[in-house]
Amino acid sequence: MNHIKKLSLFDSSMIVMGSMIGSGIFIVSSGMARDLGSPMNLILAWVVTAILTLLAALSYGELAASMPKAGGQYVYLKEAYGPLFGFLYGWTLFTVIQSGTIAAVAVAFAKFSAVLFPVFSENNVLFQVANFKISAAQILGIVVIWTLSLSNFREIKSGALIQNIFTSAKIIALVFVIIAGLYFVLNHSGDVISSSSIMVDNSPGLSIGVFCAALVGSIFSSDAWNNITFTASEIDKPEKNVPRSLLIGTGSVLFIYILINIVYVKALPFEAIKNVPSDRVGTLLMQTVFGDMGSVLMAVLIMVSTFGCINGLCLSGARVYFAMAKDQLFFKQAEKLNKNQSPQYALIIQAIWASLLTLSGSYGDLLDYVVFAVLLFYILTVAALFVLRKKQADLPRPYKVFAYPYLPALYIIMASVICVSLLIYKPNYTYPGLAIVLAGIPVYFWVRKR
Repeated sequence: MNHIKKLSLFDSSMIVMGSMIGSGIFIVSSGMARDLGSPMNLILAWVVTAILTLLAALSYGELAASMPKAGGQYVYLKEAYGPLFGFLYGWTLFTVIQSGTIAAVAVAFAKFSAVLFPVFSENNVLFQVANFKISAAQILGIVVIWTLSLSNFREIKSGALIQNIFTSAKIIALVFVIIAGLYFVLNHSGDVISSSSIMVDNSPGLSIGVFCAALVGSIFSSDAWNNITFTASEIDKPEKNVPRSLLIGTGSVLFIYILINIVYVKALPFEAIKNVPSDRVGTLLMQTVFGDMGSVLMAVLIMVSTFGCINGLCLSGARVYFAMAKDQLFFKQAEKLNKNQSPQYALIIQAIWASLLTLSGSYGDLLDYVVFAVLLFYILTVAALFVLRKKQADLPRPYKVFAYPYLPALYIIMASVICVSLLIYKPNYTYPGLAIVLAGIPVYFWVRKR
């Protein structure tokens, strides 16, 4: 992608934030509350997730600044460990991480659209053969995936404009939710005694392993911040703007997430957070503050949030498959750019697979499996800092990670503890995730042979 660089620091920061904020922040806290047992533990879990994510973002900043190429994380893994590791990341990204997230977020968009337009309900089954059925929600999800994929055929600045509009809207909406929640708390301080004891931990002893395993929800909701590295070759002054956008984007979103969770536990009884139907804790908060109108407000907020999220995921994911195709590790068509310098065929291939996952309905299971794999690749990528400082000592490093080697090492230790905890406490999720990654090994050798 050797054309004029077009994304500014603002555009890049918006891609980071827009890709991170989907529907997770309004849902996952309920399941986490059940696992963690107290308001204090819930807030602590989000703080730990914030520290973990910022440590990783700092490390990625150095890699992105020294190798500002299309494909980002795929390139770093390939340079550090060889093409097999780059391929395994790209394989997992395509089969599950990116495509599965696009499918899940698209169906979340459709589910909340059904609050306003009941015709798009999951219960509105349009076609059924035996146990396989297609609902109106799945069809709407697929329409959104294709609409945003096709809109990204234009030059990257167009995709970034959509991202900027929707990300700005959802940040304003999130701040509105926080302010409305705090206003409610200040005016009803006597009504929610059961959860206002945020700093009192009444839960029975919680092991580190159980605590770490419960972080799946917050880590998944805070993921996709690394997508900005996929578009590094199209960013103005990438050696400065990619590290800055990583810090600005992740820092802002994580701060908002912690604030929202403080509002949850202050405004709602903790038992209500744990037992809310369909885990829709965000909707419960808005109903508590605004009455029946609250569920409509939350539906609109999530529609805006998920729409912008899908755009960021489509835009950035295709750049990885473009880079892989150039290395002859993906469908050959994907290395072609259209007249707008957009990886049009990579976008089409990604949209086809995400649509199939949407129809299969299996994306939810796949995403449960993939948090472990995502963490594994993050650990390998941060460890690549150490490998590349030795292997490519002469590589220009316009930005170097703060407090090296201590902060990257701290990330590797923390993330490894979480991975081990997941293997012990959530084996049904972790081993299939590992299997998906390892399934890429024979595929890699088959592709190389061809």
